[in-house]
Amino acid sequence: MSNTRPNFIFIMADDLGYADLGCTGARAPVSPHLDRMAAQGLLFTHGYANSPVCSPTRFALITGRWQYRLRGAAEEPLTGRYRGDKIVGLPPQHPTLPSLLRDAGYRTALVGKWHLGYPPHFGPLKSGYQEFFGPLSGGVDYFQYTDSVGKRDLWDGETPAEDHGYLTDALSDRAVRFVEQARAGEPFLLSLHYTAPHWPWETREDHAESQRIGGRINHVDGGSLATYRRMIQQMDEGIGRVLAALEARGLADNTLVVFTSDNGGERFSDNWPFVGQKMDLLEGGIRVPLIARWPARIAPGGTSATPALTMDWCATLLDAAGVQPHAEYPLDGISLLPLLRDPAWNPQRPLYWRMLHRQQAALLEGCWKYLAMDGHEYLFDLGQDERERANLAQREPARLAAMRQRWQAWAAQMPPIPAEAQARLVFGDADIPRASH
Repeated sequence: MSNTRPNFIFIMADDLGYADLGCTGARAPVSPHLDRMAAQGLLFTHGYANSPVCSPTRFALITGRWQYRLRGAAEEPLTGRYRGDKIVGLPPQHPTLPSLLRDAGYRTALVGKWHLGYPPHFGPLKSGYQEFFGPLSGGVDYFQYTDSVGKRDLWDGETPAEDHGYLTDALSDRAVRFVEQARAGEPFLLSLHYTAPHWPWETREDHAESQRIGGRINHVDGGSLATYRRMIQQMDEGIGRVLAALEARGLADNTLVVFTSDNGGERFSDNWPFVGQKMDLLEGGIRVPLIARWPARIAPGGTSATPALTMDWCATLLDAAGVQPHAEYPLDGISLLPLLRDPAWNPQRPLYWRMLHRQQAALLEGCWKYLAMDGHEYLFDLGQDERERANLAQREPARLAAMRQRWQAWAAQMPPIPAEAQARLVFGDADIPRASH
């Protein structure tokens, strides 16, 4: 094993369903490169997103803390109407994964979606990234780069970017270039955050569809299963090119590459065997594909059933780099380095979620899951019932009450959802088409 500090590439898809990859059960051959990556590394069967919607998960990833600790994560999600907002976003003074690694000598870059607040008060270059290429908002048109309010949104640093063709390919191109230009002896963090397969549903062959919808990216009259699968395939092709660039530079052995999704899938996604989708704390909204490859440290062909949460990767990458978190901002996530060495390692910790939409709450303890939604309570044994069909609340009232109490005790430690955030939650302006509900 090399004694040099490892490089990191963290790849995040957008709205990818649990079973949308071949290695997680896809019904079509759309992900040969990611499937190969899983075979060469570790496949997590219990990867969880910090939230069933975009921005909160990204707050958790970049800070390594419960997203609920930050005001911006109460907004679900951060749409274009927050341009210029001074409050809703990631405060530049908050330590982040890229800022901590940057200060330790890492080169840091975000290629892809930011979605954590708008300039002039927020932005990736203010929160630890030295390079940025991508959209600041959530979903954008793949050819015109327009966001949910019709504003063009593709940036190279803090400068509006020119036409780069199909967005998924443009992000892959920039990520490959970053790897090819990596400096000898300077470790790097590359955050590659695709917008695929988030709507609008456009492949690189669908420029005419982009013209048809005319910037109405949250359209509900387009897309198909074939289009969706092709979007995944084209993202996978780009990831294959990034992995090939690592090999060509001789960097693959000591680079930890992680792939996951920001939340569960919607519309055309395959979340099998789970029910629910994006916006839900049912398993379909929070169980996501998760793969890690690091030839120097991870044995190939492994599978782990240990639950892992998005925010754990901040702690993991800092640990792998030998970088301490900021003392005034202790991490809520845990380092998964022991798990990367031993897929059976399991710290047996509780995982919590809170969601303003439908007044949801969830607690996972081992195989038991407490869920509150729409004023109803549920208790599921996921070891026997991953589809969350058998509500055991009446059969196990003591367990239900105890788990409810533990969730309430945890929630009491988090800042409450601000009243103005609750008032602003209007689904016509949310990061998901209305017809998906």
